[in-house]
Amino acid sequence: MANSRRRGAAAPQQDPRLVRIDDNWLRLPNRWGIPVDLCAGVDVPIESGAVDEILTLLETADTLERLGAAAGHADAAISRVVLTPDFHKGASIPIGTVLQTRGALVPQAVGNDVNCGMRLETTSLTVEQVHPRLDALERRLRHLFFEGGRRVALSGLQREALLRDGLPGLLGAGTPRTADGVWAALQPGDALPGRIHGARYPVGTADAFRDWIHSAGGTSYDSIIGSVGGGNHFAELQYVSAVHDRQAAYAWGFVPGQVVLMAHSGSLSLGHQANATGLDQARAAWPGGVPLPANRILPMALGGRSEPMLRRYLDAFGNAANFAVGNRFFLALMMRAGLAAECGDLAADLVYDAPHNLLWQDDDGYVVHRKGATPAGGYAETEGGPYAMWGEPVIVPGSMGAPSYVLRGRGSSRTLASACHGAGRRVRRGAAAGASDADLDAFLREFRVVTPLDHRDPAVTRRSDVMAAWRRDLKQEAPWVYKDIGPVVSSLRRAGVADPVVELRPLLTVKG
Repeated sequence: MANSRRRGAAAPQQDPRLVRIDDNWLRLPNRWGIPVDLCAGVDVPIESGAVDEILTLLETADTLERLGAAAGHADAAISRVVLTPDFHKGASIPIGTVLQTRGALVPQAVGNDVNCGMRLETTSLTVEQVHPRLDALERRLRHLFFEGGRRVALSGLQREALLRDGLPGLLGAGTPRTADGVWAALQPGDALPGRIHGARYPVGTADAFRDWIHSAGGTSYDSIIGSVGGGNHFAELQYVSAVHDRQAAYAWGFVPGQVVLMAHSGSLSLGHQANATGLDQARAAWPGGVPLPANRILPMALGGRSEPMLRRYLDAFGNAANFAVGNRFFLALMMRAGLAAECGDLAADLVYDAPHNLLWQDDDGYVVHRKGATPAGGYAETEGGPYAMWGEPVIVPGSMGAPSYVLRGRGSSRTLASACHGAGRRVRRGAAAGASDADLDAFLREFRVVTPLDHRDPAVTRRSDVMAAWRRDLKQEAPWVYKDIGPVVSSLRRAGVADPVVELRPLLTVKG
């Protein structure tokens, strides 16, 4: 099923509301006159439900006009919208949306999973060294991720340092005296300057998360951090299967056949709490006599009487963003620990850690929100850092079992220096659960998926109800529910958004 789509498939039918400008760009006309540009080649399917959703988002232009008038911010507006090739329906705001506003920000344009993103590391191991150990590695990783093996010891001081000062704060607070569990996989350079897009979001307080900071008194094994999360989140073991830009690949430390680690996760329950705080504060700041918007999207004006409420949201937002970077760091440590236990000592080097769901404010009152989109800065945006000669690393994972790509950003002004964060769904989760068991079985014969449940265990296979639930969940993230990664990456390249550096093939995927 997954392959039949790729052989001689006809170009997807275009939504009539979209106007194709050329082979790589479409435009969405709208009654507000807001520029809405979609980067997608003719062979990239675009979901009509996502178009519905972006038009609903544009109604926020009317909300901002009313809100601005009531709060004395007449310039509050939506400036631009950019949609990336993985554009698909989300929850109130589509995935793959880059929203630029002026004089206001929109918490829902970041969403629940604040600073969901990707961490990518190269290792000193080769695919030839790792492939014969995959059976043992699968068992080891199941224990580390799902059976209490990760043992991430954190003190209250470390928890607070992470929430207030990000990964540098956590590492600056020191490691536990015993340094057991995955802490033993710590290596120099784990927070190299310029290798994390937002290693720290300075926040003056972490009061919103005091329960987590003091959850176990002193130093204890944390039950939240180091979790993959649900949905399309994963930790994956891959290898460099093709090099597309030899000079950049060499400079970034990639070698053909080299094993790499990729972690895709976010802020977990802390992000949900931060978004809930944003919505609560937006309601608290809402001017009396101004009706709440019909589309239920609640912006917050910058400055004025809403400033204290805005500050409370941004504090919680910053805490969650910092936690997400730390979470991906520990996921990488867990993968390193599993590899070291089964394949011997290894060196690991951080290539990049990139966010997907975040917002950026500038001094002119403009705010760029990315929801399911990643920064793709060029030379100007990376000036003075390790990628100044190349552009920002752009990590674009494929669907489970499909290749992923690392590209270098070109700082495209047309996309607000943004690119897609993956292939993007083409089948909604509910519909995906109805796929045939034969397709799933064929996929599982070719690929390893490490989940909390060992589907090969005879004690598990005898439980038809447990196996049915496991299959249903796995089908929702199977390869055939996602767009083909090839046309998505080609769209970025042809449109001048980002150029491929290397292609990565998966060896196994850990799913929560």
